[in-house]
Amino acid sequence: MKQYEAKRAVIIGGTSGMGLATAKMLLNGGAHVLVTGRSQAGLESAQKELGKDALVVSSDARSLTDIDALASRVKTEFDTFDLLFVNAGFSIPTPLESVTEAIYDEMFNLNAKGPFFVVQKLAPMISRRGSVVLTTSIANVKGMLGQATYGAAKAALRSFARVLAAELLPREIRVNAVSPGPIDTGILEKAFPDKDAAAQMRKHASGMVPMKRFGTPEEIAKAVLFLAFDATFTTGAELPVDGGWSQF
Repeated sequence: MKQYEAKRAVIIGGTSGMGLATAKMLLNGGAHVLVTGRSQAGLESAQKELGKDALVVSSDARSLTDIDALASRVKTEFDTFDLLFVNAGFSIPTPLESVTEAIYDEMFNLNAKGPFFVVQKLAPMISRRGSVVLTTSIANVKGMLGQATYGAAKAALRSFARVLAAELLPREIRVNAVSPGPIDTGILEKAFPDKDAAAQMRKHASGMVPMKRFGTPEEIAKAVLFLAFDATFTTGAELPVDGGWSQF
């Protein structure tokens, strides 16, 4: 019997990076998996990588209308499920003087508001003794330049993990968070199309990590699945996966 045989998982933001790596591990372990993404190119690429056994669904975590539609789709496909991994999110690095209302709203809508309502709408379908894992960030505990709104939104998500853990405890649903440091998802290269600039940023970030390297999406996936299925006496916690950056 495979490790995750008969398990059902929903991954919000699962078409690339950490979400995609988690989906692959679950599928390889025999689970049924539904992942969401926003861009058509990302959806098509993820479907190709994950294969026909995965459900790849277009859904924008910033849209309450999309979240409602997703809840209906999950109910149709799974009825109940075991893991909700809320991984959608990104940063728009912006110094204080350049932050606009639009940037502020974007950071909170995607990194805090959307995840909250995803849990609200999908939690009724999570099976007893199921699990929610939220993706926070090292930016919620480190004063990182240009990350005021992103870090604050992720700190709000960290707070949600504690409160939602308490509220869902009567149903024996555990809620935890994984907090990544620099992870090699390819996002750095997208943010800095100039190869030299990307390499310089990678060297700078790696130098601040005690382990002197970026983490891999697979290392995040392992932490997520540990929290989801193995850490059965753990709820309301945040697990740093950051090479020691937040601890030293």
